[in-house]
Amino acid sequence: MNWLKQGPELKMPDLKVPVPLVDLYWDLRDRHLLPLVVLAIVAIVAVPFLIGGGSKQAPAPHPARVGPAPSPEAPGAKLAVVEAKPGLRDYRKRLHRDKPTNPFKQRYTSPVLKGTKLGAGSTTPSKSSSTTSAGGSTTTVTQTKHANGTTTTEVKTESEGGPETGGAGSAGHLTLFTFATDIKITKTTTDANGDKKQEAPVVRHQVIPPAPLPSEKSPFIAYMGITATTRQPYFLVSESVTGVFGDGKCIAGTTRCELLELEPEIPETFVIGDGHTRYKINVLKVEPVTTGKTKFRGAAQNFSK
Repeated sequence: MNWLKQGPELKMPDLKVPVPLVDLYWDLRDRHLLPLVVLAIVAIVAVPFLIGGGSKQAPAPHPARVGPAPSPEAPGAKLAVVEAKPGLRDYRKRLHRDKPTNPFKQRYTSPVLKGTKLGAGSTTPSKSSSTTSAGGSTTTVTQTKHANGTTTTEVKTESEGGPETGGAGSAGHLTLFTFATDIKITKTTTDANGDKKQEAPVVRHQVIPPAPLPSEKSPFIAYMGITATTRQPYFLVSESVTGVFGDGKCIAGTTRCELLELEPEIPETFVIGDGHTRYKINVLKVEPVTTGKTKFRGAAQNFSK
């Protein structure tokens, strides 16, 4: 055994395991998971061998024998031949259930409206009223109500010489209307000491435009009628008015309001001059009134009182 000692010394290499693997080993050992890891590695290695060793190839099937095709002349063989008929189906078979008709004969007719009238039998009895003027002419107004809610009004004027047709040589009468208003005016004055004195309200009835207010001697506004769009009364405001307070609508004017629209039952206050005099204007109501009648002749419509 001395010859072993005389040989060269063999040194084992210093193998160092990586620190992460050492940490992983000790973590698995502390958690008692090391046996499971070993079983998993063994299973991964053994599965391919187990699967590959248990499979056997099935024997290939023997090819079937192919004999010669039976000839047409052999007993028991039959050959069917079908005649081809290309083309469309006969129209007589497709239309055998339909009956022929004349295309030039009218088959559908429109509803017969002969002898019928729109709203016939649904009108109510008409109402007529006649008026005789001083000139001897008579005006007849006939109103007829229909079932659909409409009303037909027919006006006929007859003079001493016969009915007026409104032609070039005939004469007629025209009634003029305007919108009058009732206005309540309240005046309030302030003396030098600042004491206010309110006078009793004055109501002016049937004010016909144009009308100066509150009076013709000392006017500061003028009633001009109603507007064509809103049907509300409007007033012309003079330069003596230095302030206007209320919900009135100014319809004309730049630096000051020149035309003012007032709504009924909503008062408006006007300040006159230096502010010692104030007027409160309240429109009570507006209603149409008749102002007179005129005569016209033919299409020229020459009016005369």
